[in-house]
Amino acid sequence: MLDKRKFFINGEWINPIEKNDFEVINPSNEKSFAIISLGNNEDTNNAVEAAKNSFLSWSKTSKEEKLDLLDKLLNIYESRWDEMSETISLEMGAPIDWSTSQQTDTGSGHIKAFINALKSFEFEKNFNKESDNIISYEPIGVCALITPWNWPINQITLKVIPALAAGCTMILKPSEIAPLSAMLFTEMIQQAGFPKGVFNLVNGNGEGVGTLLSKHKDVDMVSFTGSTRAGKLILKNAGETIKRVCLELGGKGANIVFEDFPEDAIKRSVRRVFSNSGQSCNAPTRMLVEKSIYEKVINEAISVANNTKVDIASKKGNHIGPVVSKTQYEKIQNLIQSGIKEGANLVAGGLGRPEGFNSGYFVRPTVFSNVTSDMKIANEEIFGPVISIMPFDNEDEAILISNNTSYGLTNYIQTEDKTKAKRIAKQLRSGMVEINGKSFTKGTPFGGYKQSGNGREGGSWGLEEYLEVKTIAGWK
Repeated sequence: MLDKRKFFINGEWINPIEKNDFEVINPSNEKSFAIISLGNNEDTNNAVEAAKNSFLSWSKTSKEEKLDLLDKLLNIYESRWDEMSETISLEMGAPIDWSTSQQTDTGSGHIKAFINALKSFEFEKNFNKESDNIISYEPIGVCALITPWNWPINQITLKVIPALAAGCTMILKPSEIAPLSAMLFTEMIQQAGFPKGVFNLVNGNGEGVGTLLSKHKDVDMVSFTGSTRAGKLILKNAGETIKRVCLELGGKGANIVFEDFPEDAIKRSVRRVFSNSGQSCNAPTRMLVEKSIYEKVINEAISVANNTKVDIASKKGNHIGPVVSKTQYEKIQNLIQSGIKEGANLVAGGLGRPEGFNSGYFVRPTVFSNVTSDMKIANEEIFGPVISIMPFDNEDEAILISNNTSYGLTNYIQTEDKTKAKRIAKQLRSGMVEINGKSFTKGTPFGGYKQSGNGREGGSWGLEEYLEVKTIAGWK
C-alpha cells in the first residue's frame, strides 16, 4: 500500500492538519493500492496563503527565467515518462500502452506548446501608432486549478503551465479518485526548482476543498475541468467574490456521416468513442448517418464493437481497460438500461461485464441503433464505451440534430466533399469541429459552447485566460 497522505504547501511536503484517509482503487481489480488524505479548511487556507504570499515576487519574474524553469520541467517530465505512464495506468485504468503513447504524451505536448506560446507572447502592446496608450497583460493572481481523473496529466499541464507562464501562483486540487499522477508531477515541479509557494497541491473532494477554493476570498480565478453539474456549482460559489471562472465541461459530440464518407471513417469513429474506455468529453458519441448507408454503417459499427478487446490496464496490447470507478460503472449500466427501456435497438454489447470478468469496472463496448433525440442516451453524457447511431435525411436535418443538445464541445464531419464539410462546420454550435479524422494541433484552443463550458485552454488562448488586461494612457 502506497502512503501518499502528504500535501505540497510552500515548497514542502507536509502532513495534513487532521487525519482523513481516502483509499485509491485500482479499477482493474477493485482493490485499494494507495492512501491519500483529504484536506480540510485549514489545509486549504494554508495553501492559499502560501500562493498569495509568493504572488508578488513570482508575478515580476522575467520571461527568460520562467522559460528556463519550464525547460527544466520539460526535461524532468520526459526523463520520468515511464513512471508517469505506469502511475496513470494504475490509478485510472488506461492500458499501459495507451497510457504511454497518449496519456503521458499529452503532458509533454502541452508543456512544449506553452513554452512556444510564451516565447512569442507580448505582455505589453502598443494600441496603435497614433495612440499613446499601451495594453498591458498582467497575471490575474492566485488560481485554484481543479482537475479530473479521465485525462489527468493532460488537464494538469493545460492549467498549471499557462498559469506559471502568466506569472500566477496556484493551488492544484486533482481528482481524489486518480491523484497520484498529480503528486508525481508535483515532485517534478519541486525538482525543477520553482520558488516556494508558487505551486501548491492539496488533495480533497469537490464538496470540501473544491468548494472552499471556489468561494475563497483570496483566490482570484478558478479553472475547472469536470462535469457540467459540478461546473454550475463552482460558478455559483465563485459568484460571491466575482472571480474569473474557466470551465471545461461535458460533451455529447455529433459525428455526421454522409454517404461519401472516407473509407476508414466508421472504424476510426467507433474506436474514437471506445478509446480511453469512453471516458473523453470530446468523444463522438452520437453518430448521425445518412439514411442511404444506415444499415451498412450499423453493421460496420457492430463489427468494430465485437472485435474491441477489453482487458486489465497492466497488460500490453491494443485493448481498452476498465472505467475508473464503481460509481462510473453503475452510471453507465443505468444509462444502457435506459436505452433498452426507451426502445433503442441494442446491436452490440449491453449490460454487465464482458465475458471472463467477475471483478473490475469493465464495460462491454456497446452500440445502439434507431436512437432518437428524445432518448436519455442521446442527451446525457454516458462517459463509457457506448455509441448511439441515428439516421438523417439531409444536410439541414443533420445540422439540426447535431445542435439539438445542451452541450457544444466537439462535433465531427465525415465526407469527401470539402466544400460541404466547410459549410457545415461553420453552422455547428461547438467550440471545435473535426473533419475526416484530422486531429487538432497542439497549441490550438480547446473549449466549448453552451453547457460545455467557457474559456479556452491551449496556446496563447490558454495563456490569456490567466491574464488581466490593463490599458495605460500617456505611456509614450
